[in-house]
Amino acid sequence: MSMTPTYLDYAATTPVSEPVIQVMTKALKESFGNPSSNYSIGQETHRQIEAVRQQIANSINANPADIIFMSCGTEANDSALIQTAHRLKEKGNHIISTVAEHSSIHQTLKRLEAEGFRVTTLDFDEEGHISLAALKQALTPETTIVSIMAGNNEVGSLQDLQAIGDFCHENGLFFQSDTVQTYLKVPLDVEKYHIDALSLSAHKIYGPKGIGFLYYREAKTHFTPYLPGGGQENGHRAGTEAIHQILGMGSAIEWLIDHAQAHHEHLIAMREAFLKGAEERDLTLEINGPKTPELPHILSVYWPGHESCDVLDYLNAQDVFISAGSACNACSISPSRVLVDMYGMDSPRVSETLRISFGWPTTTADIERLLDLMVAYDRQGN
Repeated sequence: MSMTPTYLDYAATTPVSEPVIQVMTKALKESFGNPSSNYSIGQETHRQIEAVRQQIANSINANPADIIFMSCGTEANDSALIQTAHRLKEKGNHIISTVAEHSSIHQTLKRLEAEGFRVTTLDFDEEGHISLAALKQALTPETTIVSIMAGNNEVGSLQDLQAIGDFCHENGLFFQSDTVQTYLKVPLDVEKYHIDALSLSAHKIYGPKGIGFLYYREAKTHFTPYLPGGGQENGHRAGTEAIHQILGMGSAIEWLIDHAQAHHEHLIAMREAFLKGAEERDLTLEINGPKTPELPHILSVYWPGHESCDVLDYLNAQDVFISAGSACNACSISPSRVLVDMYGMDSPRVSETLRISFGWPTTTADIERLLDLMVAYDRQGN
């Protein structure tokens, strides 16, 4: 009899929760009116969409007019960064970011460099943090944008948004932050932290794939549509809104707000259960990044002498799903920019790291199964 799969890769994506499925199913059946129409069923869907927009705005202390529904965090990151760089080009063409950003930022910066923009990337220290002194040193008269992720998706480190935001505000810089891993896991306040743009993907918080949002300060005045066409999203993004996905995202947000403390405590408990269980089994593991939890759902560990890809293949055959510190495809490892920056290209951590990430459905039984299989793998002489 096959065993239920053990999923421990919640930083990559989360399953859609049952309440979200119910909301989306109801919306597919009932909320089909085009929200741009003037008749009643269209106006009702428009009202439902605007209620979610207000809900999101409340969650980050923003103006609802500055919330733009998008397909995912990648679209939100790309559209904010590209159009802002071009909008501010007359003031300067220099952007400050980090070497460890998500690929949606990393690749977009490469595109902008090819167009003539200059990019300075700050390094991470061994706990996954940037140096504020290095940020200040990188400032030039041509600097217009600072793009720094709030929380790292590989090692779970948090940046000091208050200090970064204050610095940007004092120097008249546009502060963009990828908050896909941090939204509703740590407090976010766009006014307090002087954030001018941030992003979210619903599939990271038990919502559906294919929907997210961009917050963009004073969007009506400053945001240039990435997708031209009709006048949807207050003229910011063309295309008929995906009503069932927006309402599903709203349901996921509502649940996470209502269960914020319990959710946080559960993630901490699962992390501690893994580390305690590893110690009890004499597994030699070292934490990459912050030693005390910052993003509680992400735990990156170095397992000396155990190639990540081989471990993942073994676990995958047992229906246990985690990830590595680097992209793994058919046992071909592309080195993690994050780990290379933190520890150096020659460090064994680059190829011997596992990322375990926890979610609300995670149980101690899941943790025990993973650990027991790691012990079995170790005993086989791997």
